[in-house]
Amino acid sequence: MFRVVVDADACPRACLSILRKHKAHWGYELLTVSSVDHNVDSSNHITVGKGQDAADLAVINNTQKGDIVVTQDWGLAALALGKGAYAISPWGRVYSDQNIDFLLEERSIKARFRRSGGRTKGPSARSDQDDRRFEDNLLVLLKRAKRASSLGS
Repeated sequence: MFRVVVDADACPRACLSILRKHKAHWGYELLTVSSVDHNVDSSNHITVGKGQDAADLAVINNTQKGDIVVTQDWGLAALALGKGAYAISPWGRVYSDQNIDFLLEERSIKARFRRSGGRTKGPSARSDQDDRRFEDNLLVLLKRAKRASSLGS
């Protein structure tokens, strides 16, 4: 059995609802992780301290090959991919070996720009289309994870 590990510090409630909706059918364990600053209603939840990367470390420490990680943090997604897990953002972007280097480079360029006094735009408001894209791409990853877990057993 594989699990879906959620970086719940910044995961919209709509994504958590979608994950709960598919849990029984696909047979995965749903694990949420957040800092003490966030109130997450989940039966299988890990609460960590306020440390800068405490939630990210808990997510990656609880991720194994074949799991699915839900995160908007590109660095955490890269670590998950490095462990042989799948990764998806709450907006439905599937992280892969083909796109993660570009995303990390983009993050570095934007951070340099902000440190020099520049301003970057934040994410746009969440839409129903974001929820549909997340669910559609999640289903693609669930099929891959299910196939991989059945081959490995």
